[in-house]
Amino acid sequence: MARDIKIAPSLLAADMGDLRQAVARVEQAGADYLHLDVMDGAFVPNISFGADVIRALRKGSRLFFDVHLMVEEPGRYLDDFAAAGADLLTVHYEACRHLHRVIQQIKGLGLKAGVALNPATPVSVLEDILPDLDLVLIMSVNPGFGGQSYITESTAKIARLAAMLDTAERDIDIEVDGGVSAKNAALPASAGANVLVAGTGVFGQTDFAQAINNIRTKAAAAR
Repeated sequence: MARDIKIAPSLLAADMGDLRQAVARVEQAGADYLHLDVMDGAFVPNISFGADVIRALRKGSRLFFDVHLMVEEPGRYLDDFAAAGADLLTVHYEACRHLHRVIQQIKGLGLKAGVALNPATPVSVLEDILPDLDLVLIMSVNPGFGGQSYITESTAKIARLAAMLDTAERDIDIEVDGGVSAKNAALPASAGANVLVAGTGVFGQTDFAQAINNIRTKAAAAR
């Protein structure tokens, strides 16, 4: 059974001068998740925000906090982000020397656990960790900056992941992050993605509710 489509506006594209208002607006507009990109300037060439910002936003929002750790050695920070109010922690395969240990740390904190793959990393590397995951995130841009274009090869990669999950009899979320908007939401959705991260595709639009609904409608129609 196909999982329901979830829309996760990426805070990286919001007005950084008024984050609380931005979160309130997408929550009222019907977002399912809030995607929070944590960047350290080492794993990716950019710095965004950390646990303190997430803690402050958590106080005023009931959204599911989808925290994407684009940081080196993420195991060092898991306790901080759990305490800040994360619901899901996603770490990068490429950033973890001992991925299984990190996933078990996340689970031990009572949170959902996800693994993200950069565009050049094949889905096959996750074969032995799939039983422990709640979500796999396919990066459809190279991580580090918002506003990039969707890498078209990501669609086939999502399909390969969906097939691998079917073979393993694992019913978990497939998330896609990078360049997703109403114009192309059908591509990842048709391949099996059900959690769509959208930065400028939501925050770059005047009407957040219409933007979220348009992405959801296009994605659902492609399932």
